[in-house]
Amino acid sequence: MSEIRAVIVDDEGLARDTLQLLLDNHEDIKVVAVCENGQEAVEAIANTKPDLVFLDIQMPVMNGFEVVETIGPANMPVVVFVTAYDQYALRAFEAQALDYLLKPFDDERFEQALERVRVMIKQQQVGELGARLAALVAGNETPASPSVEADTSYLQRIMIKNRQSMYFLRVEDVDWIEAAGDYVSIHIDGKSHLLRETMSGMLEKLDPAQFVRIHRSSIVRIDSISELKPYFHGDYIILLKNGKELKLSRRYWESVEKVLKS
Repeated sequence: MSEIRAVIVDDEGLARDTLQLLLDNHEDIKVVAVCENGQEAVEAIANTKPDLVFLDIQMPVMNGFEVVETIGPANMPVVVFVTAYDQYALRAFEAQALDYLLKPFDDERFEQALERVRVMIKQQQVGELGARLAALVAGNETPASPSVEADTSYLQRIMIKNRQSMYFLRVEDVDWIEAAGDYVSIHIDGKSHLLRETMSGMLEKLDPAQFVRIHRSSIVRIDSISELKPYFHGDYIILLKNGKELKLSRRYWESVEKVLKS
């Protein structure tokens, strides 16, 4: 295999030095740039055209996902994400068959990632990985393999952004969704997560066989419903399995009834 040109991107000096030292042990790897932030990474990737980039996610100003969006997923080299995300959030990377190094990582885990990179480059899978990167950044459903046609109509993961980081929620774990001004509040296991989206926009992205609108300000995952109780003036109270009570407006009764009977 020919020489693999690599770029290191991390805002932590120790992390950059660690990756540099580990890569120095491999004669087939040449580090062509070391970057401290996302802006430097965009310039380095555009200028050096590397085969591989070790990309930190949680960086100030421009994080790792924004680097991918700026360069364009189809133009990215093979990416190994370097992250402090927990195991829950990492399911998104695993679903896309994209590799990652979870901080702090050991030498063995690094070698596994590097060997996988070599296989990807040798088999010229960069274009296919670009599609997976695009789906990951967009928070859409996992792209299918070439022989399988996937239904990408509905969300499988929801990407939440805040000032410090990005993380992912599995749609199948959502209990209910509530309107919150210019945002929606996504409720999972008693915790809420804000996403800049409208209720109508959210409903369009969710599988109607799994989610139903019960009020102008509420969407519920059907499997989270435990019981319906009559209320006043033709309204109902929906009791969720977690004990939460939500009002079902009679305006939405027909759509709820249709879904529950299907």
